[in-house]
Amino acid sequence: MSLSTAEAPDRLSARDRTTIGVLLVSAFVVILNETIMNVALTELMDKFQVSASAIQWLATAFMLTMAVVIPTTGYLLTRLPIRTVFMVAMGLFSAGTLLAGLAPGFEVLLVARVIQASGTAIMMPLLMTTILDLVPSHRRGAIMGNVSIVISVAPAIGPTLSGLILHSLSWRFIFLLVLPVAVFALILGSRLLPTGGERSHSKLSVTSLLISIPAFGGLVYGLSGIGSPDAGTHLIALVALGVSLVSLAAFVILQLRLQRTDSALLDMRPFLLRQFTLALALMVMAMLALFGVIILLPMYLQNVRGLDVLTTGLVMLPGGILMGVLAPWVGKLFDKVGARPLLMPGGLLLSAVLFGYTQLNETTPLAMIIGMHLVMSVALAFIFTPAFTAGLNPLPHSLHSHGSALLSTLQQLGGAAGTALLVGVMSAGTLAAAAAGKDPIAAQTAGFSNGFMVAGCVALGIAVIAAFMGKSRDASSSEPASTTAKATSAMH
Repeated sequence: MSLSTAEAPDRLSARDRTTIGVLLVSAFVVILNETIMNVALTELMDKFQVSASAIQWLATAFMLTMAVVIPTTGYLLTRLPIRTVFMVAMGLFSAGTLLAGLAPGFEVLLVARVIQASGTAIMMPLLMTTILDLVPSHRRGAIMGNVSIVISVAPAIGPTLSGLILHSLSWRFIFLLVLPVAVFALILGSRLLPTGGERSHSKLSVTSLLISIPAFGGLVYGLSGIGSPDAGTHLIALVALGVSLVSLAAFVILQLRLQRTDSALLDMRPFLLRQFTLALALMVMAMLALFGVIILLPMYLQNVRGLDVLTTGLVMLPGGILMGVLAPWVGKLFDKVGARPLLMPGGLLLSAVLFGYTQLNETTPLAMIIGMHLVMSVALAFIFTPAFTAGLNPLPHSLHSHGSALLSTLQQLGGAAGTALLVGVMSAGTLAAAAAGKDPIAAQTAGFSNGFMVAGCVALGIAVIAAFMGKSRDASSSEPASTTAKATSAMH
């Protein structure tokens, strides 16, 4: 697809910097869109006169589409040039954004969200694969720090921006204000991104594609519905999870067979590298904690503290900005000291803050909540960049696209699992406290405390896994030579 990192010069060319810059801006725009609608759902229920379960499909359908499309990007990125893949991604996103902004009814808006998600799903693997191809491993931390802004900051500030928009404008401007930026990025990328590079000529495995739909889509749907208080929805979610696990097993077995002839839809060989597997597990835990808090903390601020949407967004905004400011600096620090010295304190600090959240009540000062959120943002900044940079560094050039697709897929699953798990724990805790005779506010406070407690335990797991990560700034040097050679030679 592009120049191998083994041959990449130490200093990026102007064209390479432009390529990465265009992809970073585009990825930020599309990932921001993933959470920007969350606070508008109540208003849309009234506007379209639909139920809460129906309006939730605007978020669920987006996540389902992402889960189904992302696994195919490993194949797409080996077959098509950067510019072509980018134009498909941003073209779909722009078309979906325009349709959403003009949607006359709920059904059209739902279709628009699916189209948006199809483009969004392609962007993150495209960005990470391009960086792996163009940037030498000992300089990737600094560049990946900017990717952290996309992965962690964009979803975090999405609700804040939508709150600001909804305070003064119609919900349609959530999409119409994003559209010019997306179209500009599309035009810029179509002129500046490269079209050359080596490409594979393997055939698409239609069977793999069909199996991936229930495998990944069913998993996200099941996780999204497992915490529902509605018995019917809960049962359907359990069935979806069962179907997903069977389909996922079949999908993996098929990929293991197809990768012998380099025709797998999603190559599993990156899992042969211990550093990649550990980093992937760590990233899933981090996304679980991040997305869970993105859901729980605003709910606490609105349901227990009685804040409106705009004030809630402003309370969480400083943390999102701080994470963005720190991410590039943490990336440069990774290039000097490696992953472990950053990941272990990051995991411990995140866990401490989440355990601290268990003590929140209806009188906790807002200044203290903002301060805790700022500390949590520091912890997450010390986790995201080192985790995915150390995980992707050991991959041989031939596995860049598939490794990026695997990382993006499991990030989505981690976010879905975090939302489902923590909301489910919170709901169960609230019901139990109410049954014990507590008043509604005290019952909700108890539920949130339970949710944050589980998130804190998950964050402890990040510190534990970090202890087994390699020390080197270039993670590939921490892999046994036989393991790296095995992953590379297995391609032939």
